[in-house]
Amino acid sequence: MSSERRPVVVLAEVLSDVCAEYLSRKCQVVNAKGEPRTRLMELLEDAEALIVRSGTSVDRELMDAAPRLRVIGRAGVGVDNIDLDEATRRGILVANAPDANSISAAEHAFGLMLALARNIASGDASIRAGRWDRASFRGVELAGKTLGLVGLGRIGTLVTARARAFEMRVVAYDPYVSAEAARQIGCTLLDLDDLLAESDFLSLHLPRTPETANLLGASAFAKMKPGVRIVNDSRGGIIDEEALVDAIRSGQVAGAALDVFATEPMVGGPLVELPQVVLTPHLGASTIEAQNKAGLHVAESVVAGLWGEPVKAAVNRVT
Repeated sequence: MSSERRPVVVLAEVLSDVCAEYLSRKCQVVNAKGEPRTRLMELLEDAEALIVRSGTSVDRELMDAAPRLRVIGRAGVGVDNIDLDEATRRGILVANAPDANSISAAEHAFGLMLALARNIASGDASIRAGRWDRASFRGVELAGKTLGLVGLGRIGTLVTARARAFEMRVVAYDPYVSAEAARQIGCTLLDLDDLLAESDFLSLHLPRTPETANLLGASAFAKMKPGVRIVNDSRGGIIDEEALVDAIRSGQVAGAALDVFATEPMVGGPLVELPQVVLTPHLGASTIEAQNKAGLHVAESVVAGLWGEPVKAAVNRVT
């Protein structure tokens, strides 16, 4: 690409300042954060690149509005809000920022686990309501408990290290990881049914795909150790939320801590009514550090893609 021409890059959502700063060296940056979808589509008319987070659905309609689009950047890990097949068919490169959020997501998962084990959110709410009710919030220790990880990628590996520091036994289910690799990380591989039966705490760290959608449903809950506590800050839709509510009400599941939901934003509903559930609004990657890294990494990938250079974080292959 000629150094004189500055391709248009549209930023569809709130991103770290470092993203725009890096892009502005070679590109014309159009900030569309907060704009309605109809306005975003107008701004995409001349765009050669688009950068999103999880709140923008990049589907065929949006791509139709961007006839010059060559690169889509996802400032984060998951790309389930992007129609990868359609992008690939059109020759549009899609890149994410796979490492940027890992530490923040792992720390948030562990924070949710601690909040669940020690009733931190409920205790806080009780004091704010003018009550002092210690007896109602007796919790459990993490030490000596078995933590089951469904997914042993970057984030699952980081959670393993933190769990071992808390003297937990860690087991994992991941068909793409060898038993020896898991052993080196510090955990034991099990098949899913055995993991469900042995885990005192269960934490999910996998993408939402057709194979993982509603992976934890009524049949899975029935196989779990009674009193299990479940954490999910990976992707919504992996847990059948209706079945989870039933399992909590029956006592099979002691509680859950959820950062992601089948439909977001999640406002109201039976999960909100259950005191055994801790809820956060998709905060896994919401740290200053993660957003700075995600913004910079995706900007680097977008610029490389526009200039025809190798993109390490590409999630599809185009010609």
